[in-house]
Amino acid sequence: MTASAPTSLDSKSQLRKTMGFWDVLLFNIATVLGPRWIAAAGHNGTSSISLWVLAAVFFFVPGALVINELSSRFPEEGGLYVWSREAFGPFHGFVAGWTYWFYTVFYFPGLLLASASMAAYIVGGGGATLSQDRTFLLTVSLSLLLIAVLLNIIGLNVGKWLQNAGGVGTYVPLLVLAGIAAVVCLRHGSVTHFTVANMLPAWNWDTVNFWSQIAFAFTGLELVSAMSEEVRDPRRTLPRAVFGAGALIALMYIAGTFAVLTLVPAADLDPQSGVFHAITVGSIALRIGFLGMLAAILVTVGNAGGVGSTVAGIARVPFVVGIDRYLPAAFGKIHPRWKTPYISILVQASLSGAILISSQINETTRGAYQFLIDAAIILYFIPFLYMFAAVIKLAGRSDRKENRHAVLVPGGIAGVWICGSLGFLIVLLGIIVSLVPPGDSSNKLGFELKLVAGTAASVLLGLILYWRGARARRAELRSK
Repeated sequence: MTASAPTSLDSKSQLRKTMGFWDVLLFNIATVLGPRWIAAAGHNGTSSISLWVLAAVFFFVPGALVINELSSRFPEEGGLYVWSREAFGPFHGFVAGWTYWFYTVFYFPGLLLASASMAAYIVGGGGATLSQDRTFLLTVSLSLLLIAVLLNIIGLNVGKWLQNAGGVGTYVPLLVLAGIAAVVCLRHGSVTHFTVANMLPAWNWDTVNFWSQIAFAFTGLELVSAMSEEVRDPRRTLPRAVFGAGALIALMYIAGTFAVLTLVPAADLDPQSGVFHAITVGSIALRIGFLGMLAAILVTVGNAGGVGSTVAGIARVPFVVGIDRYLPAAFGKIHPRWKTPYISILVQASLSGAILISSQINETTRGAYQFLIDAAIILYFIPFLYMFAAVIKLAGRSDRKENRHAVLVPGGIAGVWICGSLGFLIVLLGIIVSLVPPGDSSNKLGFELKLVAGTAASVLLGLILYWRGARARRAELRSK
């Protein structure tokens, strides 16, 4: 006799509540804050500073308010998938959940390549050359992915320490960067001249393409909501951690961009590892070269934590969808010993590893990286369209006022419409500009075709699985 598929209640009840406030706050920092986005901002130039401010005010703050309301009203495992399902039904919930999960197939390779590129600076000044070596990048990338997967299968009681280390390992090197830049600026001056005029947005092809990366860099606060069943007192813990991490992240993105441009001209900054180029330059100027190597070690741990936290959070989405039977029931399985959704984690990691390797075929390292980032952004932003629309759709339900635990968007229904509409429009703009090839792309049409085909095929695969799952559900109901 075959074992019956897990029910929602049975599988979720096996999850362990292992995460407290500091775990969630550091998880958010590890998930959201990325030195590579500061490097990319520095490469884009001084106008990135105003883009950070615009994205923080018109996207990050409304997004945090919306996430707090939805996660406190619906503190269930599954996050964005659950919110979209509640507002628009199972089909739209599936589309949101599928694209939210499948984006990691492109996101992980991009994150891993950037992490490996930064790790090259552990060797010191020779890191700039090593950071472009394809064999080194692939070896380190696959090793980081393996570590993150193994620790998260063992469980969050172990895996959360990688994520906590990730939060600390990401933030501390950026504090070091800011400190070095301040001292160098006082002693030798800045290599970049900052004025109000040159910090305003410069509307060229690179800036248009980069806007989506700026918005994407502020996403991730919703991820821990997918793990609500594993958070202690989620209604209270999640909102506090979102606000705390959000303030620290926004401040560091702006300060970090000032710092890298103080130390290195924009044209000399690599969009993946520019932060560590800047730290190396600054620490050599101050004759404390070991700081550059120490920062590279810390951020390698930080990036491993970022991969680990994303693996941990995203894997819970197909786990819940698998329980609902819209994906194969195996996705809803819990490991008998470690009580984690191990099938979901393994499938996710295997697909990411395959894309990581295939993305290197007939591409420069930067071209492969840019394709991965843009494909990830488009897929990732689809569920955000659902999230911002969902908060508006669900605002009229009676439980919004009756739920004394809910952390509501201020301003009543008008506030919900303002935050939801702002977020929706920014996300839609991000998807559109992601389709614009970067200014230095040698084959713009090829870039565009590959990007559109890759994202369309990803969504189509999900729809095929949904129709298969929906048909199986109907057959099961008829047989009862």
